[in-house]
Amino acid sequence: MTDTPARLLKLLSLLQTPREWPGGELAERLDVSPRTVRRDIDRLRELGYPVEASRGSLGGYRLVAGAAMPPLVLDDEEAVAIAVGLRAGAGHAIEGVDEASVRALAKLEQVLPSRLRHRVSALQNATVPLVRGDGATIDPQTLTTLASAATGQEALRFSYRSGDGTETKRQVEPYRLVSTGRRWYLVAYDLLRADWRTFRVDRVSEPFATGARFTPRPLPMEGGGGAEPEDAARYFARSMAGRQPELRLDVRFRAPAEFVAARLPPTLGVPEPEPGPDGEDGCRLRSSSTDSLEWVALRLALVDCEFAVQGPPQLVAYLESLGARLTRAASPENGPGHGPGDGPGHGPGNGPGHG
Repeated sequence: MTDTPARLLKLLSLLQTPREWPGGELAERLDVSPRTVRRDIDRLRELGYPVEASRGSLGGYRLVAGAAMPPLVLDDEEAVAIAVGLRAGAGHAIEGVDEASVRALAKLEQVLPSRLRHRVSALQNATVPLVRGDGATIDPQTLTTLASAATGQEALRFSYRSGDGTETKRQVEPYRLVSTGRRWYLVAYDLLRADWRTFRVDRVSEPFATGARFTPRPLPMEGGGGAEPEDAARYFARSMAGRQPELRLDVRFRAPAEFVAARLPPTLGVPEPEPGPDGEDGCRLRSSSTDSLEWVALRLALVDCEFAVQGPPQLVAYLESLGARLTRAASPENGPGHGPGDGPGHGPGNGPGHG
């Protein structure tokens, strides 16, 4: 193999496998001399790849962890596997998959050959995910389009559906994507409304990068804003706090704190151990939430143990109404009754308004 760049890429691909390669075996794989292998190893080190060499008859070369992240070389199967995994995680807003993951997906899909993009789409379409009931399904292509536009400082156009179903056309300067663990939001400057807005990504459709470049505006932060991702997260949290009433939760669970904490989203807080009146295992959750009553009630019920809500009063009232409806649902012979608390305003909420 006389093409030096191609040989270096093949050498790097071999070294990225988790094993130590004897110099002679590398020379044989690359069809070059051991001396050429040593020179190529030195070139990789100059490029920032930490290649470690061991001496002796059984010695060889292996790639180790370094101080910085060098570029990776992926074969077709690896690229497809990573793209499918990132798509699945990003599309369902799995907790822990944040904007960095979406940016990685955008970069990967940008350079994937068409044959591999087709394989990724085919695998995605043939897979039925087990989606939690507290999140929203998102088209990964929408996420990557938004992430690429924000990173490249390129204006966007898209259709947006508000909480009441109204469809509008938006033209924005995208700033950052923010993940809450169960939903994705876009923080952007709305050019038509001349103001900052947050958009639920699951309500965005037909996003289109216009090609028009822009210089990011400073966020209207208290004490000044910057261009760091945490600024967007703080701005988003502050804007959401002003839209959704805060629920001050006080809930007692008849289960150990470790059991409850493992089944509650971190955003609802951490329960503290508090034995029950008879000395049985128990815990208490005191925290605040700006999520909807419906979602909080659902998450408390999914803990799968006995619990009692001390406050707030509106959550107690909602649980009483929900419990009555569920009881009637379990007794179909009673017919679709219309007991107290049933009616408009008690169905699944749309959450805080956006856009």
